[in-house]
Amino acid sequence: MKNRNKISTIVMVFMLLFVYTGCEDTFEPAIENHKDSSDLKNMPAWATGLLGHAYISNPLGSWSFNDVATDDAVSNDPNNGYRLMATGSWTANTNPMGEWQYLRASWQYLNQFIDIADEVDWADDQLVADMFKDRMKGDAFGMRALYMYHLLLNHAGWANGQLLGIPIITESEDLNSDFNVPRNTFQECINQLYADVDSAIMLLPENYGAISSDNQVPEKYQTLGITSGQYTRVFGDNAKNRMNAQIAKAVRAQAALLAASPAYSEGSNVTWEEAANMMAEALSGLGANPIAEIDPDGNKWYADGQAIEQLAAGENPKEILWRGNKEENVTLEQDHYPPTLFGSGRLNPTQNLVDAFPMANGLPITDPNSGYDPNNPYNNRDPRLAMYIIYNGSTAGPGNTEIITAADGEDNNALNKDVTSTRTGYYMKKHLNQDVNANPDSETPSYHYKSFIRYTEIFLGYAEAANEAWGPKGTGPNSYSAYDVIKAIRQRAGIGVNSTDEYLESASNNKDVMRELIYNERRLELCFEGFRFWDLRRWKKDITEPAKGMQIVGGEYNILPEVEQRAYQDYMYYGPIPNSEVVKFDNLIQNEGW
Repeated sequence: MKNRNKISTIVMVFMLLFVYTGCEDTFEPAIENHKDSSDLKNMPAWATGLLGHAYISNPLGSWSFNDVATDDAVSNDPNNGYRLMATGSWTANTNPMGEWQYLRASWQYLNQFIDIADEVDWADDQLVADMFKDRMKGDAFGMRALYMYHLLLNHAGWANGQLLGIPIITESEDLNSDFNVPRNTFQECINQLYADVDSAIMLLPENYGAISSDNQVPEKYQTLGITSGQYTRVFGDNAKNRMNAQIAKAVRAQAALLAASPAYSEGSNVTWEEAANMMAEALSGLGANPIAEIDPDGNKWYADGQAIEQLAAGENPKEILWRGNKEENVTLEQDHYPPTLFGSGRLNPTQNLVDAFPMANGLPITDPNSGYDPNNPYNNRDPRLAMYIIYNGSTAGPGNTEIITAADGEDNNALNKDVTSTRTGYYMKKHLNQDVNANPDSETPSYHYKSFIRYTEIFLGYAEAANEAWGPKGTGPNSYSAYDVIKAIRQRAGIGVNSTDEYLESASNNKDVMRELIYNERRLELCFEGFRFWDLRRWKKDITEPAKGMQIVGGEYNILPEVEQRAYQDYMYYGPIPNSEVVKFDNLIQNEGW
């Protein structure tokens, strides 16, 4: 479980003491170190620190690899929190997915900031100060919407016949506040998220960036006589990769997709049509025809360290809507490379996931016409299989080394050979830069960044919602359909490029078949990015399927049917409220089953 929950509680208490008391016994000289809200109004750098905490707490900011808690992966680390969770240790006291204390404590910083933002002296130039006020408040509203979405993902659930979310608190609290408040309904939380996104969109630009002409100043600021120089000072390159209107729209679309999904639709009035149109609005920043703007290299955005190194600060590849900072390191490779490449092989993809990749002709391997050969199972498969997963005979690393995962292999790459060996016969390849040398005696690092939101995720969200709203080829008020999206994504992967995609065509007039195809494309395109856990639950799909593996001995392939069991119960489609919070506050109702 993340240690940040404990840390945030300490920080929150400390912040309250710091802001609302003199702390004379703690700091000397007290009169200089004590800052209250009136001080912050005259110190914009301090006020901005409250907002900066939202980025420190960004729930998208760190790698989780919670695929280990699903049928897509296992871990060879016996102490991995997601492994323990999936095999029977998930409780309201022990929750690796929990965000309740951490995000709600950070939510307080946002509320504090919003309360004082209008009165902060942002700049001597009043026009510039007013734009800074817009930007900062819009940023805070957008981040609060992001927090709400992730709190609902983790903690929304049914209790007493209602689908509940979190307590909605929009004003900053102090030591005299009533903390024993009930949870609002899920729909009320969605409404609050929408309201925060509307505020963010009203106050923020679609994108940040310097402008060179007064004619480029947005109309609402042109009428005030604001120049390009003044506008650039506030909304220029220095603000890139902070919350903007496009990102806020994407957060709203994610929340709408969640609310329209089977696990939440009974407690929500959000329709599939609404979710589809919100996804389309999030894609509109790509242009009039978003399908034509799908990045041809978008499914391997992580692979070229040199290209990442050359990214200017705040610049994004075509595939990426929002990302973290680029960093030069070997951490991912040391964690996930096979042992002979000086890695710990921590995440092991399952046979379940491998079987989900179709043949290169697009047909599932279960189709008798697909050409699948169980004695040569990796031949003529979807190119994404080799791109994302290391299987027996794959090559990897800076020396293009052959990796033998067969059980009778001679080195530690072999199945179950050592504590860092694969448990399934597979290693993760996605996210890793194959130019990295992870040998501690001769390390060669490379550049990486954490993707926060990819356009592929939004395209797939649109396809899912559009198919439910209008069928495979229906477009609603938009110019493209679920079929169009899936065709473009599969063609990018190398399926149906030189011939007809027979399986896609079979789904083109059948909503049910298209739904399963979209589910599978989402599984493949977004594997190891932390989506599978939430997707299975919002779809109300089977979450107890055992993790399978592949044992190869003497060239014979044998599926391992139960590498790891999944010990979930039906109520675990929704996560718990921390038991410590329920014990402290009797107005907080725990989700059913926990």
